Amino acid sequence: MYRAIELNPSQRSLQQIIFRYDSSHPLKTYTLNTLSFGTASAPYLATKCLVSLACSTSDSDVKRSIQRDFYVDDYISGASTIEDTIRICEGVISTLKLARFNLRKFQSNSKYILNQISPYTEPDNILNISSTDNVSSKTLGLHWICDADTLSFSIHIEHNDKITKRQILSVISQIFDPLGLVNPCIVEAKIVMQRLWVEKCSWDEEVPQYLRNIWLSFVNTMPLLNNLKIPRWVLADDSISHEIHVFSDASERAYGACLYVRSVDSSGSIQVHLLTSKSKIVPIKPTTTPRLELCGALLAARLCNKVLNSLTIPIITCKFWCDSTIVLGWLSTPPAHLKTFVRNRVNEIQESTESYTWSYVPSKDNPADLVSRGVKADQISSSSLWWSGPSFLTKDETEWPKMPNVKHDLPELIMCSFALDNHSNADPITNLMKNKSKLTHLQHIIAYLLRFIHNCRSKNNKLTGCLTVHELQNSLNLITHKAQLEMFPDEYAILKAGKSLPKKNRLTSLTPFLDSNNIMRVGGRLDNSPYSYDIKHPIILCSKHHFTKILFHHFHIKYLHAPPQLLLGTLKQIYWPLGGTNLAKHIVHKCIRCFRFKTETVQPIMGQLPTSRTNLEYPFLHCSVDYGGPVLIADRKGRGCKLIKSFLAIFICNSTKACHIELVTALSSDAFIAALKRFVSRRGVPSSITSDNGTNFVGASNELAQFLLNSDLQGHVAQEGIDFKFVPAYTPHFNGLAEAAVRSTKYHLKRILQTTHFTYEEMATCLTEIEAILNSRPLTPFATDPSDYTALTPSHFLIGRSLLAIPQPAVPDTNIVRLERYKRIQLIKQHFWNRFSTEYVSLLQQKVKWQKSNNELKLGSLVLIKDRNLPPLLWSLGRVIQLYPGSDGISRVAELRTRRGTIRRAFNNICPLPEF
Repeated sequence: MYRAIELNPSQRSLQQIIFRYDSSHPLKTYTLNTLSFGTASAPYLATKCLVSLACSTSDSDVKRSIQRDFYVDDYISGASTIEDTIRICEGVISTLKLARFNLRKFQSNSKYILNQISPYTEPDNILNISSTDNVSSKTLGLHWICDADTLSFSIHIEHNDKITKRQILSVISQIFDPLGLVNPCIVEAKIVMQRLWVEKCSWDEEVPQYLRNIWLSFVNTMPLLNNLKIPRWVLADDSISHEIHVFSDASERAYGACLYVRSVDSSGSIQVHLLTSKSKIVPIKPTTTPRLELCGALLAARLCNKVLNSLTIPIITCKFWCDSTIVLGWLSTPPAHLKTFVRNRVNEIQESTESYTWSYVPSKDNPADLVSRGVKADQISSSSLWWSGPSFLTKDETEWPKMPNVKHDLPELIMCSFALDNHSNADPITNLMKNKSKLTHLQHIIAYLLRFIHNCRSKNNKLTGCLTVHELQNSLNLITHKAQLEMFPDEYAILKAGKSLPKKNRLTSLTPFLDSNNIMRVGGRLDNSPYSYDIKHPIILCSKHHFTKILFHHFHIKYLHAPPQLLLGTLKQIYWPLGGTNLAKHIVHKCIRCFRFKTETVQPIMGQLPTSRTNLEYPFLHCSVDYGGPVLIADRKGRGCKLIKSFLAIFICNSTKACHIELVTALSSDAFIAALKRFVSRRGVPSSITSDNGTNFVGASNELAQFLLNSDLQGHVAQEGIDFKFVPAYTPHFNGLAEAAVRSTKYHLKRILQTTHFTYEEMATCLTEIEAILNSRPLTPFATDPSDYTALTPSHFLIGRSLLAIPQPAVPDTNIVRLERYKRIQLIKQHFWNRFSTEYVSLLQQKVKWQKSNNELKLGSLVLIKDRNLPPLLWSLGRVIQLYPGSDGISRVAELRTRRGTIRRAFNNICPLPEF
């Protein structure tokens, strides 16, 4: 069919294939000029061409047959008489030949029809049939015995000793029954499949024994369905009227519906035949039997609509049957009176079957009972109730079952008794207020109730459409009035009588009065003010009432989660809530979103320093180590070099804060041990090294411990007085210095190393200079002498004096790729110094703030000054010689004496060093 449809030339380029007739031939690209299998649009385009082709014929029967009786390229049709069938068939053949759609392999239950249409078809396009051959053909998966005009099944199940869920599903899919003619037999297999899911059996796991027995019983009886011969023709000969009867039922295992065609011929003879059925398994989640019966009724309504849209025979009426009086009672009840689950299904059933009737059928006469409970394959062939429906359908309607008395105390009903009187104080509106948590919902409900009262009392001026602002305001006034009546009944009665409140009353100071809407307002002292009426005379409310609480919550959300003071101030523009301060705090405190945004992390008091931080024998006696990176280094200079991923191993002395950086080419234990050897060769053997639980650290620790255990070095090390140990532990207090150094170094190097790649030697040089910068940072002043501008640094513990860099000119801040390789190192060092020197001061400030120190800057204190123009390894230090207090007595500017002279700096640009 696809090859007979030509594609538009502008779209053919989208269908190209590579093909060759022999493996020795070269590959060639072909463009397909017709529709291709596998494209998403091909089925639609083919069907659309078929429908468009039908419009070219003037015969309405032929046109309708082409449009309705094709399933892709399969044509299944017929007519009431042989003459009409031949005429339609010849018309369809000739019409389709115009597009070279050649129909072939015709079959019919009449040999005469095949003989008549053979001249219009190509040779060998007619399948010969005889009255004795019982020729069977598949029609959309269903077997049709043409000469007998009956439908049959061909089920062949292979037996297997091991029964699994995969095998069971495979067998179920082989039983193709699109019309549901043997649905009662297949229900049992679906139930077994559901039980396998409940038991959580895997696809290739053998099923439990009890399910195996049920399945074997099912499999052994299924081949008996091959003996069934189901008449295709479901009407009486020369029938004059046709009716559809649909039955529904449900059990604790399944629910379903079956549909029958009742036809009456000219002599009054009645025939009833099964046309189709449908079933579904009960959901795993438990539910009530009446709800399942309702689901079966909904399935029956949908099945009937589908059949009515498919049949071409005239149907006089449809009648629905159910054996559940509860369902029949629901279907005669307005959906608004039912709960959600029942209401939705009843509403759909009533809309789709509004022209038909629902009647009661006893369970013993309900053929849908066979669908819901299941029937063995060896019993279904003899079940006249299934194939021909209940016997009363063949009788006069006067003998059909009568509708019993439907129960009035139906389940799933919404019990509601509500009365609203705008002039009564005893109405239950206060109960409605207590059941609502949102002001807008309550306001809209009361507004609609007021509209209903208005429309009932008014004959001409009825309100429709959306709620108006006036209606919403009237609703809010009524809610406010009822809240005041509930909380201030005595005060309202006194004011209503025109009297004054007693002197000791809680509202006396507010001078309350009743406005035109009988709402209590504040009299106050602002009558002569230019403010609005609501501000001068706010509405009095009690914070203990539920309405006041939802009102506060509404304004809290409306004003973007306003804090208590803003919330109360906003509300007081309209309302005067007694005890509003506490209520505003309570509403904000209970707001989940506000709570989430205001949560603070726990900040415990600073812990005691470990022993390794206070043991000052010599640098790196106790140290910490951590990794940073990765960074890419080149194996050689020039183009075409290979990039190697490397890492930074940073060692920090726990006591002096001295830093040592090693370049490591891998994350393995061997690479770390090599870096450790370089560190020990330059800094000496440490007593302990602390790290996190990195696999390279743990592996190195285990390897070194095993080596010392199996060698004679352990005693030698012990004699020297060094207890060498490697302690992998995730302890932030122990490893915090190394982690901080890693974060700082990695952050500064991340951007500047993206534009260039150094060799190993160049990277080692760069890291060594960065190490010098870190070791030159000031720790504490040497002395309190005002003329002393030197500070103690980590380098004093390493070399006995401060580190100084070789004088060199500053490298201009330009694109690094334009510089020579040596100047690139200097630029990176210069950039690192600019970032670290300024940010180091901020880190010191954060530390002072974290300790919450209240000590002011003192005269003579040594301070560190922010200065972006200093060269590397040079820290700007100064002594405080004068403070300049502000109008509030707090000093924020200091005069400093430095090596270069006297300067003034704000406190946010200087940081005091701790005293020695």
